[in-house]
Amino acid sequence: MDFATYFARDRYAALTGARLVETRPGYARARLRVTDRNKNGLDVAMGGAVFTLADLAFAAASNSRGRVAVAVQVSISFLKAGLGLLTAEAREVARSNRFSTCEVRVTDARGDLVATFQGLAYLKKETIEELPEPRPARRRARRRRPAGG
Repeated sequence: MDFATYFARDRYAALTGARLVETRPGYARARLRVTDRNKNGLDVAMGGAVFTLADLAFAAASNSRGRVAVAVQVSISFLKAGLGLLTAEAREVARSNRFSTCEVRVTDARGDLVATFQGLAYLKKETIEELPEPRPARRRARRRRPAGG
C-alpha cells in the first residue's frame, strides 16, 4: 500500500475535517477549518479537534520514511482558543531504529500558537508498502420493519 492510501484510511481525521497538505521525510503539515462540528460550548475549537489535527501531522511525519510508526506517548498543551483555519506542522526531531520523536506546532491563520504537541512513536519492522490493501467497507443490511407495525 502506498503512503497516500495509508493516510486516506484515517477515517476519524476525515470525519473531523483534518487533512494532510504536505509530507516529506521527517515533516508533515495538516490543516483543519474549524466549523460548528468542531466547536465546543464556548464556540471555539474543541480540544479533541485540535488534538486530532496535531496527531494527524505527527502520524504522517513519523511514518514518512516508510516504516509503520505507532504512537506510544503523546502530550499536548493548549495555549490559545482555536478558530478559523488551523495548521499543524510536525517535525521529527530525533529518530533511532526503534523510535521517532516529533514536535508539532498548531497555529491559527494569523500565525499565533494555539497548541504544542510532543509525540513518541514506536517504529515497527513492517513497512507501509507491506501492509495489506484495505478491504471495501461492508454495508450493514438494513432491517425492514414489518408492514403495518
